[in-house]
Amino acid sequence: MKLTLIGHEDRYAVEQLQMALFSTSQEGEAVSSLHRGKTWLTATAKITFDGKTATACRRLKASEETVRLRRRILQQSYYLAAIQLLEQPSAWGALAGVRPTKISTKHLLEGGTAKSAEKLLKDVYYVTPDRRKLAVDCSISTVDATKKLEDTDISLYVGIPFCPTRCSYCSFVSRTIGKQTDLMEPYLEALLQEMAVTGKLLANSGRHVRTIYIGGGTPTTLTTPQMIRLLDAIRDCFDLSRCIEFTVEGGRPDTLDAEKLRAIRQHGADRMSINPQTMVDSVLAACKRPHTADDVLRAYKWAQDAGFEAINMDLIAGLPTDDFDGFRYSLDTVAALTPANITVHTLALKKGADLFENRESLSHADQVARMVDYANATLRTLGYKPYYLYRQKYMSGSFENVGWSKNGLDCLYNIYMMEEVHTILSLGGGGMNKVNLPDGSLQRFHNPKFPEQYIEMLSQVLYDKKQLFELMKGSL
Repeated sequence: MKLTLIGHEDRYAVEQLQMALFSTSQEGEAVSSLHRGKTWLTATAKITFDGKTATACRRLKASEETVRLRRRILQQSYYLAAIQLLEQPSAWGALAGVRPTKISTKHLLEGGTAKSAEKLLKDVYYVTPDRRKLAVDCSISTVDATKKLEDTDISLYVGIPFCPTRCSYCSFVSRTIGKQTDLMEPYLEALLQEMAVTGKLLANSGRHVRTIYIGGGTPTTLTTPQMIRLLDAIRDCFDLSRCIEFTVEGGRPDTLDAEKLRAIRQHGADRMSINPQTMVDSVLAACKRPHTADDVLRAYKWAQDAGFEAINMDLIAGLPTDDFDGFRYSLDTVAALTPANITVHTLALKKGADLFENRESLSHADQVARMVDYANATLRTLGYKPYYLYRQKYMSGSFENVGWSKNGLDCLYNIYMMEEVHTILSLGGGGMNKVNLPDGSLQRFHNPKFPEQYIEMLSQVLYDKKQLFELMKGSL
């Protein structure tokens, strides 16, 4: 779909919505124009698709123009033209961003109600009723989570960018090591150095760790002794007296055993993530995940025996060779375990994934819609509530990823990171620091992506951390 802009340069705002509504391979042409009159700012969209043409306009008083409101009318006009050509409205309407809940969360924090937040999403952004409820429910959880924070709180992310093998849908930056583990030890040594420096900076800054998340990659690719060293170093380097949540991403059941899970629990973590993605063995094989559904059940039992009461499990709707019946079986099997959290992702195809060039075995968007709808209805019936969500580019059917939780068992780190309500300090390769500044803006600082780069550039990483803390000085 070709996009032409006339009278404005807000390409990103319009292009992201176009990508959400139309496949990148579909033929067509769209023109987004902006006319500035003395009184009105008028946005017009004209879209030609499948032999048909549609237009729509939205306008704004010129005296009220802001960047946000200008982009809003550009997206509104584009969406209102597009729905004349689409078979059915988009679930998220004119919202194109990865964090649609930011709008409803902001509304609630400013004193709005759940009812008025739903009306905002309906009248201004044309979001469908089920997605409005999904967004507002998640925003209610965000508001509750922010009440657990003080101005001095931050969250800590520790990245372990290693996996034993790469799953076919994965586009994360991680080093696939197989049996070649030589890089893991020097990486861990560099990470411990960054932790020591950051711990001292944090202690002198007057800030406190509220939540910790060890992610990847697959952090449990580390051996049990390496994991113990990492966990002990975290407790040595950081004051955890205010920490109320400590998560380790187990991810792949084939990296877990009873001894490792006991060690993780005994050395400080209180929340574990064990991610089957599917409970159908043939789909696991199609995704190049070298474990079985039985391995998932065994790892879950080991985690329970180790003392973990908060366990998350991930599923993906739209995996290769999967269908509605397979996804329903996977969801029902996982839900029967009654984990604290079940996160339902929708498959997102990115260029770094093997599936990006091999899509023949993927489910149609209609099938994915059935999967997502079944998950939403079933989990609500079972007493789970949605507590955070986000969207990605190239998602099947342009749906969303949703975290569901039992009451009182939200993963706070997920909320703080996704909703960007306070500073996230990241350690290790591939990590991104998000620093909330006093003026309400957000500054991002990226660590080197790959472990080799991270090790080689450690001195620069440490310098950047010190600069980051200088920037944070005025934010208390």
